[in-house]
Amino acid sequence: MSESISKSSLGAWGQRLLSAVFLAGQVIVHLLRGKIHRRNTLEQMAAVGPDSLFIALVTAVFVGAVFTIQVAREFINFGAGNIVGGVLSIALTRELTPVLTAVIVAGRVGSAFAAEIGTMRVTEQIDALLILKTDPIDYLVIPRTIACLVMVPILTLLSLVTGMLGGLIIATNVYNLADTVFLDSARSFLSIWDIVSSLVKAGFFGALIAIIGCNWGLTTTGGAKGVGQSTTTAVVTALLLIFVFNFFLSAVMFQGQGSAFQQGA
Repeated sequence: MSESISKSSLGAWGQRLLSAVFLAGQVIVHLLRGKIHRRNTLEQMAAVGPDSLFIALVTAVFVGAVFTIQVAREFINFGAGNIVGGVLSIALTRELTPVLTAVIVAGRVGSAFAAEIGTMRVTEQIDALLILKTDPIDYLVIPRTIACLVMVPILTLLSLVTGMLGGLIIATNVYNLADTVFLDSARSFLSIWDIVSSLVKAGFFGALIAIIGCNWGLTTTGGAKGVGQSTTTAVVTALLLIFVFNFFLSAVMFQGQGSAFQQGA
């Protein structure tokens, strides 16, 4: 009995994931046609960006600080304290800030998208939009997709700066590393491609969060219980896909790129 329920749940999840792929295709087509609801887009950008800024920056500060605590002592013991800043900058830029910022946005914004649109679905507000000849994709999905596509990279860039600040504070005050050594190391290790790749990842993750959240909202059934289930499943699915696609993006972007350690040496 429980096995059949789990299989049916997995099948329903697979169907919704497939519908998310089709929704992404529809969004691309509508964007190419220039169908953008500007007022809704600005409202969603405010919800995704400024409203998520504080928690993203606080997270980045402590991630940078704890990463420095973990690596600085070991590097200093090996006589390599002069590369702590470079190692932190590479870790934050390539992986930590785009992924953790996307996780924060998925938990805070992706869940809100699923809950809002799911409530509209079960209360037949989306049917009312169709009666009024308003396409739900133009009115609901595209503004949220553009908002995440634009604001998540901005949040990631600000988180990168804040994470480096957290690492700098720990390195200078706890391990007595000179701030000039720390910053020069970060500058020599980082390349423009590292920053570009971080922003590309963040934009991709942002679009993924928006599509998953909106699709799970649009496919909600079963009243208030269904809204709750859609919200939870949307967040879990978004987190899962963020980690999966992060692997493939990293493999494509950094395979055969050479050694940042050799560049910074």
